Amino acid sequence: MTPEQIAKSGTEHAHQTALFCWCALNVGKYPELKWFHAIPNGGSRGDSIKSRAIRGMQLKAEGVKKGVSDCFLPVKRNDCSGLYIEMKKPGALNKESDEQKEFGKFVREQNFGYVCCDSWEKAKDILIMYLTCEF
Repeated sequence: MTPEQIAKSGTEHAHQTALFCWCALNVGKYPELKWFHAIPNGGSRGDSIKSRAIRGMQLKAEGVKKGVSDCFLPVKRNDCSGLYIEMKKPGALNKESDEQKEFGKFVREQNFGYVCCDSWEKAKDILIMYLTCEF
């Protein structure tokens, strides 16, 4: 499957999955993409209120933090120690939660890059810019 096919449904999940598909296809050109990874802070946690509550408590106990970005590239470029990407579905670019905005502000102050992208294509372009020192 291509990233375009994966992203077709238009969900945030589909676009993030498409981005990781693109990364897998381009790790030969950009070897650092091997270390680009997701941070499981969002998404469905179960089929019932009870199962979601239990899984939410487990994840919180494991250290999951509200507001932390969806993806991270632990690669230093220019003045940035790494790059966080917050993914949104198309058209939801300005829909960051207060916690996500706070996290973005904090990591920028710590010399990390932070961007919010509303498509896998935009996130891909940011990754290329970052890796080629044009960020």
